[in-house]
Amino acid sequence: MIDRADTLLVMTCAAMALLLTPAMGLFFAGMVRRKNALSAFLGCLTPLGIVTLQWLLLGQGLAFGRDLFGGLIGVPDGALFHLRPEPRGDLATTIPGPLFLSFQMLAAAFAAALVSSAGAERARFAATAVFVLLWTTFVYDPVAHWIWSPDGWLRKFGARDFAGGLVVHAAAGAAALCVARAVGKRRGSDVESLRPHNLPLTATGTALLWFAWLGFNAGHAWGVSTGAVAAFVATIAGGAAGMAAWSLVESTTTGKATFLGACTGVVAGLVGVSAGAGYVAPPAAAVLGATAALIAHGAILVKGRLGYDDSLDVFGVHGVAGVAGAIGLGLLADSAVDPGVVGLFEGRVELIVAQLVAVAAVVAYTVVATTALLFVVDRTMGLRVSPEDEELGLDLTQHGQRGYVLGEGERLGASYR
Repeated sequence: MIDRADTLLVMTCAAMALLLTPAMGLFFAGMVRRKNALSAFLGCLTPLGIVTLQWLLLGQGLAFGRDLFGGLIGVPDGALFHLRPEPRGDLATTIPGPLFLSFQMLAAAFAAALVSSAGAERARFAATAVFVLLWTTFVYDPVAHWIWSPDGWLRKFGARDFAGGLVVHAAAGAAALCVARAVGKRRGSDVESLRPHNLPLTATGTALLWFAWLGFNAGHAWGVSTGAVAAFVATIAGGAAGMAAWSLVESTTTGKATFLGACTGVVAGLVGVSAGAGYVAPPAAAVLGATAALIAHGAILVKGRLGYDDSLDVFGVHGVAGVAGAIGLGLLADSAVDPGVVGLFEGRVELIVAQLVAVAAVVAYTVVATTALLFVVDRTMGLRVSPEDEELGLDLTQHGQRGYVLGEGERLGASYR
């Protein structure tokens, strides 16, 4: 039966969650060089358009349609073409089906935006757009079916992911590592200091992300409930703890707590708490956020030794923190918040085993499938821009515009960095 209060809450949360992709675009646009600011923003915004159309035609059915092949994939059914009122899924029983599917569409778009951004400053726009379409269809949709569909094999096995720590962030982070390795390092990354060009822009993105994340996490409770309140509080606690932990470790190791580190810590904390947002108490949410931020910080420190150039740290922040949060849920899930989800620290081993299996399955499948898709796109279209285009900047060479116009006499490419 449709409940008006639940429906209104989820609609409000969906409106907030719509900010996730453009907010992440602002966050990333400030982190790149100014000649690539528009390109970095479009790397997040364009997938929102692509995935929306894909979701209408295929995605919603592949992820949440009638099960096919034993919990591996669903069947496209065109549910969003009919605005049918029937609820969808085993959790969203009091809201209209199209609202549930539209909310999940935003999750798919956010994941695609993260993957798209892994090739920032050197990937071709057209090739990235095609790859986003393929990745959403062949990687994200099946993974969402496994964990979020009531028929999914990992959900039946006992794995849980409240708001995308595993489905969105771990999957997107693993895919981002594949993208970063496939397109190669940015020109000059070994000899130049490729600093962010506009940290206030990144700060604006951080603030909007935190606000949008509140709606995204709370909305996954699918109504007015204890889970919605727990997710709301956990999102505040996780982001705050992540920022504090990141700043503390920077102060301890380098003597300075950086501005970019504080912003990155917020995002890492939000990622870390997403999987367990509606299943843990506030103190546990703070632990998840802080732990995820610390582990993500370590992952970023060692990326240079591993020989890949993840220019926006999608793997380090989203992938690593997402995995940490999904495993942490298996330890800290609180029966007082949700009696059906009990962690190891309360004496139950089933959840932590299911979480470990889910992490291994999602990461392994994502890496194999993403690598195959990148190979196909690279061979048919080419993933990377030419050295000349990369030097001039993707804003001009891929989109024909500049993010900043500093003077009429400025010669193209000479000082536009």
